[in-house]
Amino acid sequence: MTDIPLEHVHVAPDEGADDEPAPAVFVLHGRGADEEDLLPVAAELPDDHHVVSLRAPDPLQGGYTWYELDLSAGGLESSQPDAEDFRRSLDLIAESVEAAVDAYGLDADRIGLLGFSQGAITSLSLLLEDPDRYAWVVALHGYLAESHADLDPDGIEGKPVFVGAGAGDRVIPDSRTSAAVDRLEAVDAAVTDESFPGGHGIGPQELDAVVEFVESRVA
Repeated sequence: MTDIPLEHVHVAPDEGADDEPAPAVFVLHGRGADEEDLLPVAAELPDDHHVVSLRAPDPLQGGYTWYELDLSAGGLESSQPDAEDFRRSLDLIAESVEAAVDAYGLDADRIGLLGFSQGAITSLSLLLEDPDRYAWVVALHGYLAESHADLDPDGIEGKPVFVGAGAGDRVIPDSRTSAAVDRLEAVDAAVTDESFPGGHGIGPQELDAVVEFVESRVA
């Protein structure tokens, strides 16, 4: 089996022919969490999908992080990814996606990303770097990193992206999420954006909206 750079959990589809490639969702957790954190969310998605939930590379407070924070612009609400850490994680994720396609027999044309917080920030950057690799993206409670805000790649037009925010989110205010939506719309991605009650977490309404979005993309 091909080595996959990042530690991960793989959940195979409930049904389907073992010898035929199946679609997959790659799950990217938030800061301080791990590869188990978003499995309950992924479990609600269509059961014909592989789930590959990746673990961020660096330990943090009992969990893991994709990168350290650059706080030079102010507090947490103005933070950006540390450039070196961010680049390393983007490369590790991209390499892990490619390796998992071979290792688990995934359909390379039907790969989705689902990220929360740091995972959402990372997912949006991966999409802008290589829009042809991903069939759809769900980015929850994240923002568009400054390092990628000016990218306008070929293949982004019409790409389905769901962006979710929390009206009471004090970690990543919904104003930052709205700015990401504005930029994605400016480059002609097919954006669905919703703000939900509550703070920095995925509540039942948000989960229902994510499931509906993914089901509509794979129908």
